[in-house]
Amino acid sequence: MMKQTKQWIPAAILVFCIMGFWVLYTTTDKNVQSAPNTQNEFVPQKPDYTDTTMWYTADGDTLDTGADVFYVVSTWEKDWTAADGRVCHYADVWNPEHRSRMAQEISRVAAYMSPGNRFAAPYYRHTTIDAWATQDEDTIRERTQLAMADVCEAFDYFCSRRDDSRPLIIAGFSQGGMAVVELLKHMSDETYRQLAAAYVMGYKVTPEDTATCRHIRPAKGEYDTGVTICYNTVKDVRYAKPIIAASCICINPVNWRTDSTPATLHDTITVAIGTTPADAPSAPNCRMLVVSGYSGSEYRPYRNLLNVGDIHSCEPWLYSDCIRRNISARTHSHKLHRTIK
Repeated sequence: MMKQTKQWIPAAILVFCIMGFWVLYTTTDKNVQSAPNTQNEFVPQKPDYTDTTMWYTADGDTLDTGADVFYVVSTWEKDWTAADGRVCHYADVWNPEHRSRMAQEISRVAAYMSPGNRFAAPYYRHTTIDAWATQDEDTIRERTQLAMADVCEAFDYFCSRRDDSRPLIIAGFSQGGMAVVELLKHMSDETYRQLAAAYVMGYKVTPEDTATCRHIRPAKGEYDTGVTICYNTVKDVRYAKPIIAASCICINPVNWRTDSTPATLHDTITVAIGTTPADAPSAPNCRMLVVSGYSGSEYRPYRNLLNVGDIHSCEPWLYSDCIRRNISARTHSHKLHRTIK
């Protein structure tokens, strides 16, 4: 694993929206370099994943018995203007402010994913929220190509440095969840055999994904391995946002069931799987988590896109205890099955 890099955030930060969308950033960096392009748009310098600056790592596996966790952060930047006046649709990994904003989310995720494991998260040129706000699949796919290429390159470097006898966990939130789906398509069969689980938090797995990628196997319970855990949270299925939550698979991370059996979280919150109607105009037969007893009011609505009926920004946090325990359970299950084989 890569050398550990310590990151800190103020203890006073109790709750913040993970996407950070409503904060208005003005970013100008005279030192970054642009890549050739035909649309007069600024493209930040490519990451160098041999440089520890490009990573957030935390080694909590003092007994050398856990998993290697690869986490992909969500969206933290909006479109910004470079020093030469060109617009940029991507985060700049060489900009300390951009890395610092990504680290806010990563450090909180590491707090529950790294104990007992070795945790690593790359900084990458994630696509700005402006692409997602279009709610246009073609625009999103076009602009995320660069981001997904960065993540795949970081993952390959990560895999080249890790002990492949250890179980592998990959996880991501929102745009990071999209990256997890792409990594499942990208990874080799040998790497897939090392996979204990993939966690797609706050993003979708489509029928096309499952049909074209043999590495995507929907989780059916709490202990199966080599599987994909996917969920999106809404107050009612009518609030599903197709660009994020139009998923054909879902598992309840509280009771690890795939049917509509409800589960109780934190004594007061009910979580159950719901399905959109077959005749829904934009997202038919999509499965997601429906919660009651939880308002999600700490997450502000953004551009009528997020946290409006859905509670998108809660995904890594509301179920964090469940995910932490499940990572351990699937890690041990993977080791057991590997030993038997």
